[in-house]
Amino acid sequence: MNSFDTVILGALTQLQFSPQVNHAIVVIADLYTFKGYLLIPLLWWIWVQPNERRDWRREIVLATLASALIALTVGRLLARCLPFRERPLFTPELHLHFASSPVQFAGLMNWSSFPSDHAMLWMAVATGIFIVWRGIGVLAFLAVAVFVCFPRAYLGYHYPTDLLAGALIGVVITWIMTRRAVRRRTVKPAMRYIMRYPGPAVALGFMLCFELVTQFDDLLRLAHSVLHAAS
Repeated sequence: MNSFDTVILGALTQLQFSPQVNHAIVVIADLYTFKGYLLIPLLWWIWVQPNERRDWRREIVLATLASALIALTVGRLLARCLPFRERPLFTPELHLHFASSPVQFAGLMNWSSFPSDHAMLWMAVATGIFIVWRGIGVLAFLAVAVFVCFPRAYLGYHYPTDLLAGALIGVVITWIMTRRAVRRRTVKPAMRYIMRYPGPAVALGFMLCFELVTQFDDLLRLAHSVLHAAS
């Protein structure tokens, strides 16, 4: 572990919170309400709000959703393909005492700490919001930092560098996907489909947003169950 991670994690574990506050942080880290449900509705708000630049704003929303999908996929692929990094919570050599229990979160044990797919996904979404709404976008970044990144470092799920790397990759993905030349090739065809078939498009959009909020957890559990039953 590098000195940056050592200093930050050491400082976090020295914070003197009450058991009630620690429990609240654990709950916040685990609930979808404090992740996607804070940000995804803002994309829908941007989509339906009347504005003279409505078409451009809608293109940014679609590019942001595509960026979120790419970020989540890239995050999980990197976690599997890069050298395995043990989470701080399961690394007794650090001699740090986190507010969460290794037994309670044993499901994370076999999943590499680097990079944070949570930070990658939700920073990608916050970046899209920021491109359209500067003020609200700053609040979106703060929400990701407070409700997604801080709990995951404080509880020992991730090293700070896991979160910073994930956040940076998420921002870069959205920045690339929202460029005019990229939107022309990726978003414009989708916009034509939406204008031609608004009903199915809205239904698919709702399903996609739901899966992003839950990070496809239900579908992944279903796939694992099917594979387990078939083996």
